[in-house]
Amino acid sequence: MNQPIPTPTLPLKGRERVVFITGGAGFIGSALIRLLIAESDWRIVNIDKLTYAGNLESLGAAGHNPRHHFVHADICDRATIDALFIEHRPAGIIHLAAESHVDRSIHGPGDFIRTNIEGTYTLLEASRAYWSHLSDDEKTAFRFHHVSTDEVFGSLGTTGKFSETTAYDPRSPYSSSKAASDHLVRAWQHTYGLPTLITNCSNNYGPCQFPEKLIPLMIGHALAGKPLPIYGKGDNVRDWLYVDDHARALRLVFEQGRVGETYCIGGNSERTNINIVDNLCALLDELRPSPHPLPDPPIEGEGVIFSYAALKTFVTDRLGHDQRYAIDASKIHRELGWSPLETFESGLRKTVLWYLNTC
Repeated sequence: MNQPIPTPTLPLKGRERVVFITGGAGFIGSALIRLLIAESDWRIVNIDKLTYAGNLESLGAAGHNPRHHFVHADICDRATIDALFIEHRPAGIIHLAAESHVDRSIHGPGDFIRTNIEGTYTLLEASRAYWSHLSDDEKTAFRFHHVSTDEVFGSLGTTGKFSETTAYDPRSPYSSSKAASDHLVRAWQHTYGLPTLITNCSNNYGPCQFPEKLIPLMIGHALAGKPLPIYGKGDNVRDWLYVDDHARALRLVFEQGRVGETYCIGGNSERTNINIVDNLCALLDELRPSPHPLPDPPIEGEGVIFSYAALKTFVTDRLGHDQRYAIDASKIHRELGWSPLETFESGLRKTVLWYLNTC
């Protein structure tokens, strides 16, 4: 195993702080940009193809800040990426652009292979070409930060957690494409010396998430009085990470992480899918009692009380559905001092309130 190359905190003195963020109109990317605009002096070049899950409105006021520059581009377009490097001369890149929905990857894996593998390869080669012509000090300071997922590690049993040394065992087209991109990033660091970092995160949730993911999907269905589809028995376990906590971790790793290292980022919040849905229903019952006559017999009391929980519906399990994910985030806490600020309960309440205020 190659040794990590220690590097100073970015950027060099006297140099304008420019960072490329791919996928910056997406859920996690927009949260990161909002954080960097609010709490740093980075100038951001946001590169996004604006597929179905990209939404510039997620940036809020940050999208209109003079330090934010949006480029509508495909990360597979090498000529455009090369031109952006020449024009903006970034001190690094945080690569978030990806196709990320497991169900979509099962029914149409081609887009995942192209964006997640070919796109990462294109960015690595464009970065290497740019990096190779920098001064020695600039080469040392440059960072290519690749943002990945815990799904590359496969499925856990009832005990144990994923860590930076867990062997890869991807089970879906999505996780396989992300595993391949992780391996490419490590190969470019080992073979060419490109200064890279990798982070593997657990399930994100929070404001501005596209409604195909579990939490916003269930909120939307509940508010519309539609069935709440739960795969299998609902006993699959995920570790949930509030998106703003993830954004803080990404900034720390990019600015202070050791080149060649991997950092696992988790929320210390393991929950079953059925527990997630039950918590959402309880919050919605409290914050916006349902006006819909639900199909199950109502709960009897002083009046007729409808609970969103009556909308729960169990459906055929997803193909190859991994049973359990959990993250050991002790390394990033030990080395960089990061811990999640939100508990699952506080983060879920913030999330539900955001959707209630915007729906």
